Amino acid sequence: MSKRILNIITSIKGDNSFSNKLSNAVIEKLGNVYPEIEVQTLDLSKTPLPYLDASQIGAFFTPEEMHTDEQKEAIISSNNAVKELFDADIIVIGVSFYNFGIPAVLKGWVDQVSRAGVTFSYADGTPKGLVVNKKVYLSIASGAIFSEGPYKSNDFADPYLRAILGFLGMTDVTTFRVEGTAIPDFAESALPKALAAVEEFSF
Repeated sequence: MSKRILNIITSIKGDNSFSNKLSNAVIEKLGNVYPEIEVQTLDLSKTPLPYLDASQIGAFFTPEEMHTDEQKEAIISSNNAVKELFDADIIVIGVSFYNFGIPAVLKGWVDQVSRAGVTFSYADGTPKGLVVNKKVYLSIASGAIFSEGPYKSNDFADPYLRAILGFLGMTDVTTFRVEGTAIPDFAESALPKALAAVEEFSF
């Protein structure tokens, strides 16, 4: 069974990025599990989506048939991002951990795909996510250790992403971490430990 994978890159470090290396390991493992995969890469570090502005917000809340030329142009990037999301069976998100949270470019993507009436709805009076039947893998890389210990309460990346993705309907989320890369006692083993977790995971 073929699977379509949306691979979202956020790190500015390219081939040296721990989150990219971890995401690549996840995708490689998925390739071993499924007979055929199609990977679409969205590299936000090189081509970030525009941040929300008045034209986009206006377009979001205006019926399509009433869009001005400016609104039609403004909403293109969001429509493309939403289509990529709906088209994917599996979403792999490489998350560079910056200042206790996600990179601005990833927040920009979140804002572009979080659309009332498109990816979530309040039609029945309660929020309902419309992006369903997806599997999400988060590949989080951090210099310190945030999965446990004294810095755990400062992790605003994994909880936030699980909250917003769940709000949009993506509740099946698995997190892998490369952590402690800036701590001498943990740096050398950080990536091998993360890759081993991917290898042992039952996809």
